[in-house]
Order: sequence, then structure tokens, then C-alpha cells
Amino acid sequence: MRDHWLVSAALALMVCRGSLFAATPLALHPENPHYFVWRGRPTVLIGSGEHYGAVLNLDFDYRKYLDTLARDGLNHTRTLSGVYCEPPGAFNIARNTLAPAPGRLICPWARSDQPGYRNGGNKFDLTRWDPDYFARLKDFLARAAERGVVVELNLFCPFYEEAMWQLSPMNAINNINGVGAVARTNVYTLDRHGGLLPFQEALVRKFVTELKDFDNLYYEICNEPYFGGVSMAWQHRIADVIVETQKAVGARQLISMNIANERAKVENPHPAISIFNFHYAYPPDAVAMNYGLNKVIGDNETGFRGTNDGPYRVEAWSFLLAGGALFSHLDYSFAVGFEDGTFVYPASQPGGGNAVFRRQMRVLREFLESLDFVRMRPAPEVLVGGVPPGHRAYVLAEPGRAYALYLGRDPRDKAAPTGPVQATLLLRPPPGTYTAEWIQPRTGQVEKRETVRAVGEPTSLASPPFEEDVALRLRIR
Repeated sequence: MRDHWLVSAALALMVCRGSLFAATPLALHPENPHYFVWRGRPTVLIGSGEHYGAVLNLDFDYRKYLDTLARDGLNHTRTLSGVYCEPPGAFNIARNTLAPAPGRLICPWARSDQPGYRNGGNKFDLTRWDPDYFARLKDFLARAAERGVVVELNLFCPFYEEAMWQLSPMNAINNINGVGAVARTNVYTLDRHGGLLPFQEALVRKFVTELKDFDNLYYEICNEPYFGGVSMAWQHRIADVIVETQKAVGARQLISMNIANERAKVENPHPAISIFNFHYAYPPDAVAMNYGLNKVIGDNETGFRGTNDGPYRVEAWSFLLAGGALFSHLDYSFAVGFEDGTFVYPASQPGGGNAVFRRQMRVLREFLESLDFVRMRPAPEVLVGGVPPGHRAYVLAEPGRAYALYLGRDPRDKAAPTGPVQATLLLRPPPGTYTAEWIQPRTGQVEKRETVRAVGEPTSLASPPFEEDVALRLRIR
């Protein structure tokens, strides 16, 4: 039996801590809404986090996990709300944090006194909240806030397979309320939901009300809604409920929508959406396709490109140097018992992640923060030639003052040359004298520094030899 006195005391302490940050929640930067402002500073969000079960899996030590993210210099994580979880073995993931052991799922709804939940314990009562769940969630958010970590709370998720729907508290077999006797593809609709919509709306209102004082939080309506029958009308209705409740309780957290895998053009966006997220977004075409929205474009899930670091590092640098403001890697080195990110997963794992990769993401964050990036924009026109075959390059520019360039081997191009490469790039910055620094993305080491004089014609810059990628920082002297 859980100690309710300790839970209540911890909750009171965490809410007190969280309220210290409540005045200025994460927002779009007023001067450049392609980026964030947080705690008074222009911000990009970069994470390499566990598979979204930190709160809903009672066996996961999120304190150690958040300490690891902070130690590694990362500032973003995703977590699912608990209305969705997975069976062991889903997607061939070893030690999946989204697959709690029997009886170890905690979710917003309280357990009833009737046995029969498919993964151990009693069924759920969708008319009652579980105070222990909200204490755990608030503690997670407060500890993340103290460590400078922004949390994406993913409210809903489609049911990719019947085995996942069989585990949801919304399924009629798992609740005592007589709702949810529908196909898994009808759960998130306005007309075929089997009585679930009022409970979903009530859940959203509960979250927005309970979490109104946290500055390090934004809501994503639904993870990968393009699978499993999630209707756009339903997503817009959930966005409306968030906005209505925020107005009622005085909350201001941002709202995110997950658009597509890889790329898509956003059409007729809901006006309350501030973050448009994509998965597996390499090459980062989604940024250019949607830059005109004047909102943040993010890449908040990676995977299915092997377990090595290279493809995901290239994805991260490419996406952010193309003008994105959020990158969150799915890091399978976090598991129950390995919350410090040291789990050595099998080669069959559908993605990567490790301490070395997290340090590489810190290099990326520090590179961007070394620039006044909120004054920069994508500037492909500055690079006029010299990209080696099998490589792609991306440029951000504060015209006449600073330029950031990333050149990476395209991990999808099987014909790309292997071994060391040296590039001679042709750039056309405005006339002036610049300091050029070539940086190794794996380590952050400056491998070459030189003075460059631009006179209005294409200027030649020779990179040092590199294996997979190299970055260039060019600043006016």
C-alpha cells in the first residue's frame, strides 16, 4: 500500500517549487516565433530520452533519469499520459519503458474495486481520478523544471495493434463505466467513439487545470495521429478544450500537433497550435515546407535507421540547421533499472541512443547557443557550390554578421563515398572580414580556425578532413 501522507507532502513541496517558474511558461519568441523563449532566454529544445513511460511505469526511477538528462546537458523529454501503453515485445523493443510489468501501470483514472484489468490489478473507473498519479506527474514536472528540462506531455496515442487497445483503460473490457466497446480505430473520433469523448474531454480539462502553474510543459494532442483512425476534427476539438480550459484557469502552455512521419505540408492549421512536430524527419524538408507558418517546427521522434549514432546525429544537426527548433531523439539506453542511460540493448533494437550520443547532442546545443540564433534564418542561397557527392548542407544566417553551416553525409545515400572527405565550399556572404571555425560535431572540437575576407564574389573555404560530418561557424570580426 502506498504511503498517501508521503505522497501528499511531496506533492505540496513540488507544487511550491513549480510555482516559482509559473510567471513565464515556455513560449514562442516574440521576435522570431520559429524559436522558443524560456525563462527570459532564446531557446532550442534538444533531448535524447526514454520511450515515454517515465510517469506511467511505476518501476521507472524518473529522478535518476532526469538527473542524467541534466548531467548530459539536454533540456527536453516526452512522456505519455497513461491512457496508452504497450505489451512486452511491441515494435521489437527490449526492456520497453512503455510496457509496465503486470500491476505496475499508473494512469489518470483510479482503479475500481472490480478485478479484471488485462495487465494485472483492478479495472479502472473513468469517473474518478487517481491522486497518486497526479502526485507522480507533478513531481516529475517539478523535478524536470529544477533541472532545466521541458516536458512534452503527450495526451493521447492511437492503438497500432489490437494488443495495445486490449491494455487501454478506455477499452470497455478494462473499465467499469460501460464505455469504449468500439474498434481501436474509432476511439479518437467525434461520432463513433462509444461514449469515450466526454471522458477524454474531462481528462484534458483535468490535466490543464492541475498543471497550470508549470513553466516547463507543453501539450501534444496525440502521438502519430496519422495511424489508427484519429480524425482531424477530433484533434481540433481537443485543441478547443485545451484553449477553453486554459482561459478558465489562467494557463498559457503551448500546444503541439504531430503532423507526419518525415514530411508533409500543413494545411488549415488550428490557430492554437504553436508547435508542429514530425517524426524521422530526415532530410528536413518539413522545415522549409512549413516555415511560412511562423511557428516552431520540431522533430520529436527518431528511429528505424539502425543503432549507430551517425544517422541520428546527422538528422539532428540537419533539422536544426535547416531552421527547426526542437529535436528529441528516442534513446533506448534508458530502461527500468538503467535510468542512467546505460542499458546495452540488442542489435535488433529499432533505434539507438547512449551516453556518447547524448554528449554529441550537447555539442549541438552549445553550438547553437554560441550564436544569436533567434536573429538567424535559413539561408541556402549563401552556399553556392562545393558540396561533395552524397552529402547535404544546411545554412542559418544573420546576414552580414554570422553564419552557421552543417555538412553531413546523407545516411540514405548508398552511393555516398566512405572514408575521410575534404570539402571546398563556395559561399557568398556580404563583403567583410570573418572568423571561420570548423567544428567536429562528435566532440565539439574546433579543428580549424582561419580569417576569411569576402569581397562579394563566391568565397572558397576548405574544410578539414572529416568522416561523416562537419560544422562551420562564420562570424564577422
